[in-house]
Amino acid sequence: MSHPVSRTDITVAQLVLSFPKTMTSHFSWFKKLEDMVTFFSLFTTYPFILPFLCLTVILYLSYIIVEKYRQGTRGVAGPPTYPIIGCLIPFYKNRYRLLDWYTHLLSKSPTKTIVIDRLGAQRTIVTANPHNVEYMLKTNFDNFPKGRPFNEILGDFLGNGIFNVDGEMWYKQRKMVSHEFTARSLRDYVVNALKEKVENKLLPMLDLMEAENRAFDLQDLLRRLGFDVVCKVSLGFDPCCLNDSLPFSPLLDAFERASQICAGRGAAPIFAIWQVKKWLNIGSERQLKLAIDQIHSSIANIIRERKIKIRGDNQQETNKDLLSKLILAENFDEEEVRDMVISFIMAGRDTTSAAMTWLFYLLTLHPEIENELVSKELRFLGAEMLTRHEILREMKFLKACLCETMRLYPPVAWDSKHAISDDILPDGTRIKAGNRVTYFPYGMGRMENLWGKDRLEFKPRRWMQESEEDQGAEQVSNLYKFPVFQAGPRVCLGKELAFIQMKYVVASILKRFHIRPACSDPPAFVPLLTAHMAGGFKIFVHKTKYS
Repeated sequence: MSHPVSRTDITVAQLVLSFPKTMTSHFSWFKKLEDMVTFFSLFTTYPFILPFLCLTVILYLSYIIVEKYRQGTRGVAGPPTYPIIGCLIPFYKNRYRLLDWYTHLLSKSPTKTIVIDRLGAQRTIVTANPHNVEYMLKTNFDNFPKGRPFNEILGDFLGNGIFNVDGEMWYKQRKMVSHEFTARSLRDYVVNALKEKVENKLLPMLDLMEAENRAFDLQDLLRRLGFDVVCKVSLGFDPCCLNDSLPFSPLLDAFERASQICAGRGAAPIFAIWQVKKWLNIGSERQLKLAIDQIHSSIANIIRERKIKIRGDNQQETNKDLLSKLILAENFDEEEVRDMVISFIMAGRDTTSAAMTWLFYLLTLHPEIENELVSKELRFLGAEMLTRHEILREMKFLKACLCETMRLYPPVAWDSKHAISDDILPDGTRIKAGNRVTYFPYGMGRMENLWGKDRLEFKPRRWMQESEEDQGAEQVSNLYKFPVFQAGPRVCLGKELAFIQMKYVVASILKRFHIRPACSDPPAFVPLLTAHMAGGFKIFVHKTKYS
């Protein structure tokens, strides 16, 4: 027996069949009130329609979001990016090889700039374009401070030190310290500290290693040397990290732990993870707090003792280091002084040792360059000659070797600023207020458009000038092509002192010893706050015929 077809059934069929068409016409069937009443009555008569409708609406809205997102990011180079999560998936997959991943993406980008949008982090623009770097660091310097996100990551550790602040506080510290770094007295103090450590500690240790034919970690040795020297120059305090007879310096260990954990904060796939751990005082954040407490306590004790000495009869003997000069200036309170010297120690602690470690490694791969360096610049130099600034300054080929090393293995692989207001980089990349803008020395050293097809080869000669008038050995006049010491108003104040230290140490070692790696495996470059060689650099040393 057949059932008559009701008017309602016909209406239902018409509505369901015409649903896709009506969706694209922006629900024109809602124009009539009677159709609305009929439509909602369907949900009780035919329950399956509601899930069908919800699914259709979700798919429709998702399509609109994706299309708008693609239109908004069209023409912007970078990794595959999706709505909401951004590039979180490819970022997570490449989290252990970010340097090479970024370098690959940048090499494919016409502007040498990429955009990284991922869930849990602010929008990041990464650039290897020198024009963009100059714009950030010089032309529009005021719009690209380090910014609050950077201050948060390092704030517990560096406090309000010069490398972690912006604005008036930065300017006040920079003005005072720049005068001290250009003074000849500080340069002489650095050379004397180097001479004492190298002649009395480093070279005797190498002599012992050579006599025993024992392999050792050169990177660790150079880091200990660097820490001793920077503490002597910054604090007037010798932690004696090169003394075998003394236990391992707890201050050095605290700096190691603090810098490693802070670097982990910046590399976390989701920014809020470390903040939650800090709030709960668990895991790495608890270890960071303990390390920072130890650093602050140790340096506060040194400051108090120095103030007592300065008030006494030994003022003339204690006013050569940076700490004494800061105390005598009377422009900073004790906490500011503490934060400033911590920043100085962090800046000089591993940067020079990292560059020297990679240079010694590269020389083992290129013995012809080592022979040229020793025979032309180092062979006839005595120990006393190395303490003369004019002699160190004339070592142009050694400086070229150091620059070429830092081009390939920069001590600071990347550095970030945070835009205050909307901006446009010279290559046309749009910047929004709050965006993180990162210039990338590691990637810049590997761009074919900047260094040519031999960009991956170690060729110090590319830095040498034909002109005798050049005093810097850099062939590249554009400092923003090689921003390992930053540039513009925030250019590294210790740049020349760093070259003095590296030249002195490298020359002292190469004059007396030939280095041979203990392992043939290529080392890995690891970027923390300061980049280093994973696992250290194990070597044997042998006396040269010039020693």
